[in-house]
Amino acid sequence: MRRMLLLTVCLTLLSAAPSAAADALKLGFVDLQRVFSESEAGKKARADVADIEKTKKAVIEEKVNSLKKIEAEISKQASVLSAEAKKAKEEEVEKLQRDIQRLVADARAELQKKENELTNAILKNISEIVDAVGYEEGYAIIFRSEVVLSAKKEFDITSLVVNRLNASKDKPKEAPIEKPKAKPREKAKGKK
Repeated sequence: MRRMLLLTVCLTLLSAAPSAAADALKLGFVDLQRVFSESEAGKKARADVADIEKTKKAVIEEKVNSLKKIEAEISKQASVLSAEAKKAKEEEVEKLQRDIQRLVADARAELQKKENELTNAILKNISEIVDAVGYEEGYAIIFRSEVVLSAKKEFDITSLVVNRLNASKDKPKEAPIEKPKAKPREKAKGKK
């Protein structure tokens, strides 16, 4: 709703006085998907999530292999197993199935949480960069590409945002400059 209102206001301004509005308003848009796919931060985030996913898959596959092994044992020994032994094996299979389901659900939740954390951190950086670009370059409005139906390529500032995001990751964080501490005042001699 807010996006539509903003878009309507911009379109109204542009249609009211096309040449004056175009001179007064410098517009731009950013393709966030492209920023995530082309930036070093986005690539690292995808690699981190992929590593976690690979680790979780290995654990789940190990449990699935154990389940298959037990199921194979049950089918081989079905004729010689007593009813109690068969029931115990079936309970073991059910327990492993529940464990696998729990592991899958936990892995999905952890992956989603990690992906959200990484995405939100990158979005915060992107937002700061877009604000800085808007201020420095004199943009009146910078849109997400998802809300832009049609625009000239020269309004696309995605490459600029990607370059600044990559450059911001290369800069070491500077430690805050400490102010010298004031010397304590000496008490006047002879006075209490």
